[in-house]
Amino acid sequence: MTDLRAWLPRTVDAVDSWMAQYGDFASDPSTRVREADLERAFATLTERLSDNYPFGHPRYVGQMLKPPHPAAVLGYVTAMLINPNNHALDGGPATGRMEKEVVARLATMFGLPQHLGHLTSSGTIANLEALWVAREIHPDRGIAYSADAHYTHPRMCQVLRMDGVSVAVDDAGRMDLGDLERVLATGEVGTVVATLGTTGLGSLDPLPQIIELARAHNARVHVDAAYGGFFTLIADDSPDGVARAPFAAIADADSIVVDPHKHGLQPYGCGAVLFADPEVGLHYVHDSPYTYFSSDELHLGEISLECSRAGAAAAALWLTLEVLPLSDDGLGQILRTCRRGALEWADLLQGSRSLALYQRPELDLVGFLPRAATMSAIDEGSERLFRDAASLDPSEQVHLATYVVTAPALAARGFTVEPDRERARILRSTVMKPESAAFIGEVHARLEALV
Repeated sequence: MTDLRAWLPRTVDAVDSWMAQYGDFASDPSTRVREADLERAFATLTERLSDNYPFGHPRYVGQMLKPPHPAAVLGYVTAMLINPNNHALDGGPATGRMEKEVVARLATMFGLPQHLGHLTSSGTIANLEALWVAREIHPDRGIAYSADAHYTHPRMCQVLRMDGVSVAVDDAGRMDLGDLERVLATGEVGTVVATLGTTGLGSLDPLPQIIELARAHNARVHVDAAYGGFFTLIADDSPDGVARAPFAAIADADSIVVDPHKHGLQPYGCGAVLFADPEVGLHYVHDSPYTYFSSDELHLGEISLECSRAGAAAAALWLTLEVLPLSDDGLGQILRTCRRGALEWADLLQGSRSLALYQRPELDLVGFLPRAATMSAIDEGSERLFRDAASLDPSEQVHLATYVVTAPALAARGFTVEPDRERARILRSTVMKPESAAFIGEVHARLEALV
C-alpha cells in the first residue's frame, strides 16, 4: 500500500512551487490563528473521530464504506489546496479538462458511442438529474422502478412531482418482467429505472429484456448502476466474474448513473451521470451573464443542475484511473478479488449448520441469517449476532449490517419458517474491500462460534 506519510508533504510542495511564480504575499492577520489553539482543536478533532467504525479494516464487512485509494487522496488533497470549482472553465480549467476525460473513460467502459455527462456530488444527485431529464422528455408520464430499487427513486419522484410506480421483483430480487409489462401497458410510464446492483442484495435487473419491453411501449430506460457499474469490467460470465448480459446492454440505455465513491475507490462527493444522446443538453440551457465568459468551449455548469462542484473530485478520480485504469487488468482485478471473497463466503454459508445463505450473490453483497424456525427468532438472532460480533475485543471484532426481509421473500428462497411476524432482520455484508477476501474464513468462523 502506498505510504501517504511520504507522499502528502509533496502535495504541499507542489502547490507552493506552482504558486511561487505569481509572487510572494503574506496572509492577512484576520486569517491567522494561534498554534496552541490549532493544536488543541486538532487534538479534540482526532479524539472525536475515534468514535467511528474501522471502515478500512478487512473485518469491517457491513455498510458500503471504505477509505479512498491513496492515489485518490493524493489527487484530492493536491487539487483541494488550489480549490478549483468545476462549474465554469475559468473556475477550474485543469480539473474541468480532467473531469471531461474521466467521464469519457466511463462512457467508453459502458460502450457508449457518444455521450453527455459529468461528475456529481453523489449518486442521489446523479439520479435526480437523470429523472429530471426523463420528466422533461415525457412531462405527462411517470417513472417505474423495482420494489428493491434504491429509495432515491420514489423520493426524487416526489421532488420532481412525478408519478412513481413500484414494479414487483422475482425470487432473486430482480425486476419482474411480467409485472413491468403490465405497468407499461397502462401507457402512463415514460421511463423505466433498471438497477444493476441493488444496494440491498446486489441483484441485477434483466436489462436486455427491460429495454426490449420499454422500447415496445415508447419508454426510455435509465440504468441505476451506482453500486454495480464498475463490475462492467469483469462482466464476462467467468467463475470470478459476473453476468455479461445485463452490463453489455447498458450501451443501449438512455442514461446511466455510477458512483466512483463506491467501487471507483474515491472519497465521498463523487457520483456520475451519463446520457447516450448529447441532445439532452438542451434541457439544461440557462443564462448566467458572469459565469461562462472565458471560453467558447462547453462549460460543465452548462450541463449540470449543480452549480459549485469540487474540482478536487475530478483530480482524485483522474489520478486514480491513471494508475488503475478502467480495464480487467487494472481496476477489474480489485473487483475480481472482492467477487471471489463473496463467492467463498457463500460456499461456507451453504455448508454451515448454524447460518444460512439468503441467496447466491450476483456481485459482492452477501446476505445470510441464523437458522431458526420462526420469523421472530430469525430477527432476534440476527440482531444478537450483529451486536455481539461488534462487541468483541477490537482485535477480533466483525462489523456487519442488517437487511429487512418479509416472510414471503424468505419462502420464495426456500426457507420454511413460521410467519409469526411480517418482517425480520437478516445479516447483509459487502466484500467491497479486496483486503476482506483474505479474511472471509476467519470472519465466517467467528460468526459461527458466536451463533
